[in-house]
Amino acid sequence: QQEPQVPCFFIFGDSLVDNENYNGLLTFSRANHMPYGVDFPQGVTGRFNNGRIFVNALAQLLGFRSYIPPFPTVMVFGRWMPRGVNFASRVAGIREETSNNLRRYLSKCIFYSGMGSNDYINNYFMPNYYSTGSDYTPKAYATALFGTTPASYKLGARKGVVTGVGQIGCIP
Repeated sequence: QQEPQVPCFFIFGDSLVDNENYNGLLTFSRANHMPYGVDFPQGVTGRFNNGRIFVNALAQLLGFRSYIPPFPTVMVFGRWMPRGVNFASRVAGIREETSNNLRRYLSKCIFYSGMGSNDYINNYFMPNYYSTGSDYTPKAYATALFGTTPASYKLGARKGVVTGVGQIGCIP
């Protein structure tokens, strides 16, 4: 099999590209029940998807042999996984001591940003859990969510894929 077209692939996003299991976390968001896993061979796993998701297919098209691992399963202290990390997780973040390595890798990698879908929707449809619905107009909240993309450029990202919020009712 050929080498990947790019050396690494970093994924930043919400639960639509999240391949992590949340069963061990204190959170209102749970995927440990049906319909999650309805067509996944292992059944319900706690993941917000049924197996392969868009970014997994994109990684395969780029030539990666396996899925890009989620942030919590990657040891990043002092060294990044050379092929990338899926940061689509509520527990993900970027610490100052890792930013120099991130800058170097992002300059060579594909940077995927698919944030905002569930964040934007939950902001308005779950006001008991999210107070920001009364703090922002829809346009101001969209600006706050997507206004972070230029920061990735400052961190070294030069090749990117950015997706927006899907139509309400057309996303899982």
